[in-house]
Amino acid sequence: MSKRISKAGNIKYALSGDDKFIASVEPGETFVVECAINANDGTIRHLGQQLTEADVTMPFVNGATGPIEVRGAKPGDMLRLEIIDMELDKLGFTALWPGIGMFPDWVRRKEFGIQTRVVEVKDGLVHWNEHLKLPVKPMIGVAGVAPVHGAVLTVDNGTHGGNMDVQEITTGNSIFFRVNKDGAHLFLGDCHAIQGDGECNGMGAIEIAANLTVKVSLAKAPARLNHPRIETATHICTLGCARPLEDAMRIAFEEMVYWMEDDWKIPAAEGYMLLGQIAEARCTQVVNPKYTYICKVERSLLERYHG
Repeated sequence: MSKRISKAGNIKYALSGDDKFIASVEPGETFVVECAINANDGTIRHLGQQLTEADVTMPFVNGATGPIEVRGAKPGDMLRLEIIDMELDKLGFTALWPGIGMFPDWVRRKEFGIQTRVVEVKDGLVHWNEHLKLPVKPMIGVAGVAPVHGAVLTVDNGTHGGNMDVQEITTGNSIFFRVNKDGAHLFLGDCHAIQGDGECNGMGAIEIAANLTVKVSLAKAPARLNHPRIETATHICTLGCARPLEDAMRIAFEEMVYWMEDDWKIPAAEGYMLLGQIAEARCTQVVNPKYTYICKVERSLLERYHG
């Protein structure tokens, strides 16, 4: 039976290299991490429920379970997190909250006030209402390691990962981080049953508690691994986290040029031109302190480059 890391008493609201480890795992080990819902854990209790101001304290949201020690991890290593399975709770929610989302109240628009939609998640479907059922597309919103220095709130993101809200951080895929501190200090949380691109309304996904089955391994970090990367069965993916949005896009594309040059020996200038033809790219969220952009390239195209 896989080791199970409980969320009870282990939820943090910042990714830091200074917190005491809640558990330790070995490279190559598979284990289960319990993740809380994105509100005070246990707050969501029934369909039709409406959250109140007392239920959510900003910016202490997007709680993550951690830090988890990866034994032997050192600065200069690369941590690979393989997502094997996501077991979702039966109730999730999305909400409108004053001051967050694409239309906060300081940009000449009026807020809708606090509105909550609690939904049932069962049989592989999000039951939006009695007529509309959405296929579940589970993902991990917060995944990361300790930053180089200090702590970063779980509402934010950066080169260490954090609240990136990328749909490709899901079952069957792997995400890669540069290790900044001994033991890596892995954090996981803020799981979603489904999320649209942009996560436009802030609490925009179906926020849900989940149990994650994951596996970790270590390797020497590539020299130009500056931001988290993702591998899927068909694509390699690079991420950029920044404001303004065009800077996040530039970072994601720059990181892809580096990866193509280093691993596929495609000269940077030609790789840049090639991205003009084959890049698949989009914004995954515009509601966090820094936005997230993803650049994807189909692996089979790169494998055919040299014949």
